[in-house]
Amino acid sequence: MKPELDPNTDLSFTRTLAAPRQLIWECWTKPEHIPHFFIPVPHKVTAVDIDLRVGGRFNTTFDVDGTVMNNKGVYLEVVPGLKLVFTDTYTEGWKPAPEPFMTAILLLSDAPDGGTTYTAIARHRNADTRKSHEDMGFFDGWGTVATQLEVYAKSLIK
Repeated sequence: MKPELDPNTDLSFTRTLAAPRQLIWECWTKPEHIPHFFIPVPHKVTAVDIDLRVGGRFNTTFDVDGTVMNNKGVYLEVVPGLKLVFTDTYTEGWKPAPEPFMTAILLLSDAPDGGTTYTAIARHRNADTRKSHEDMGFFDGWGTVATQLEVYAKSLIK
């Protein structure tokens, strides 16, 4: 299920999260959950708009130190509970984005003890864009997001 990676254009990491796979899926696919983990603290997600279907929108708005960042994208693949692929290359209606950056692939599988094996892949158009994302802190940023996701998901377990 894991796609072949191109080291020139892809960044990825895998981590085991101590929360059930279905709960991790719900956190990624229900708008009320996204603000709790999707950008490293102290930054904030201020708006989320999800239409969870291939071609549906995945739009978020961030507040990063007072700077508002609008992120528009679409879902390319939705395999409930297992795989989520979204991109900023297009916006809703398959309209090309003016400055595409990446396509994200999230893979979820059951891990021992009821946890989730969580793989995040960021695919870029070229090596320069990949390097720019790595230099911006892909591993720290997406790693922090994974940690925040795990903490938040565990807080939802009753």
